[in-house]
Amino acid sequence: MSSLTTLSTLAIGPGHHLMPVLGLGTAASPPPEPLVLKQTVLEALKLGYRHFDTSPRYQTEEPLGDALAEALSLGLVRSRSELFVTSKLWCADAHGGLVVPAIQRSLKNLKLDYLDLYLIHWPVSSKPGKYKFPIEKDDFLPMDYETVWSEMEECLRLGLAKCIGVSNFSCKKLQQILSFAKIPPSVNQVEMSPVWQQRKLRELCKSKGIVVTAYSVLGSRGAFWGTHKIMESDVLKEIAKAKGKTVAKVSMRWAYEEGVTMVVKSFRKERLEENLKIFDWSLTEEEKHRISTEIPQSRIVDGEVYISEKGPIKSLAEMWDGEI
Repeated sequence: MSSLTTLSTLAIGPGHHLMPVLGLGTAASPPPEPLVLKQTVLEALKLGYRHFDTSPRYQTEEPLGDALAEALSLGLVRSRSELFVTSKLWCADAHGGLVVPAIQRSLKNLKLDYLDLYLIHWPVSSKPGKYKFPIEKDDFLPMDYETVWSEMEECLRLGLAKCIGVSNFSCKKLQQILSFAKIPPSVNQVEMSPVWQQRKLRELCKSKGIVVTAYSVLGSRGAFWGTHKIMESDVLKEIAKAKGKTVAKVSMRWAYEEGVTMVVKSFRKERLEENLKIFDWSLTEEEKHRISTEIPQSRIVDGEVYISEKGPIKSLAEMWDGEI
């Protein structure tokens, strides 16, 4: 059994809820077959994973819930309290009066009484009731941050979530939330990797006690938004060769040493096992300096994610306040 269940956690939120540093992501394009995901989650649980990340957008809540329920019934997990489950508020539900019903639907899909973490998925809203993805240009709407965040806080008060947070929020957008939040976000889940290090955003989050969760740490290869920039980085290849590690392990270890949590997707047992092997070695100061200074920076998740049938939308640059 991996030490992941007892070590490598960060305390988040007002209740200092323990969040495992490494989580299993479930976002894929196209979405995984339900049975494949269920079996993947069961294998992950056997290996020691306890942190799982989902969203209505990913179409993975139900099979994840089935797997967790089976794991509990079989005794693979002793109790619900051992698990850390994150889901997200999709853009179509990011409106006044829709947030609590949205988390209740997620909980029903997941067969859970509460989420450990509930995030606003993107800092924009879309027309209520329209769940098609990609979102059409004409369906994007500005978010009423104060109303939506107030209802996220209500999810916490109702016991539907242990912690609340945001995802894909820039410094400017995060500061907007902080300006009126009675309960500040516990987490900001964003793209972060050696090729997009998010230094400015991480500095802000650290100063406000907000934990950063990184996605696309390995480049999201296989997804239509993915890239090979990480796996093909000469700097990472040289470090990996010197350490006798893979580029993937170097990228994940770098994120771990930067003090963030991360969600990494794989549906292969051997890869799941390999991804756990980042906790018993370290990078040298020189290696960290090379990653910090020698790797060109560019986003992975760019405007192509939001290309609709009507063409590219204008909202992504606005969403990131020019910080693309």
